[in-house]
Amino acid sequence: MILENQNTEGATAKAIEEQTSKLPSDLFLYASLAAMGTSLTLKCLGKSHNALFVGQWAAPFLLLGIYNKLVKLEGHDAQDKNENV
Repeated sequence: MILENQNTEGATAKAIEEQTSKLPSDLFLYASLAAMGTSLTLKCLGKSHNALFVGQWAAPFLLLGIYNKLVKLEGHDAQDKNENV
């Protein structure tokens, strides 16, 4: 027995997927590295509060990169491609 996925994305999710799929996945990795470097620089300059604030951006940037990659691989675009085959 084959079960077909009857769930479809809403208009908002499709719009977000369309925009995020246009961004290269490396962008989020570079943003994360930049946040870590900026945090290190701020820490060396004695601005510990600001360093902690900026340093916390690294994880969300990496998560956005994972989301971006998943959208490209498994988003509604992949489903549409399978329907055309």
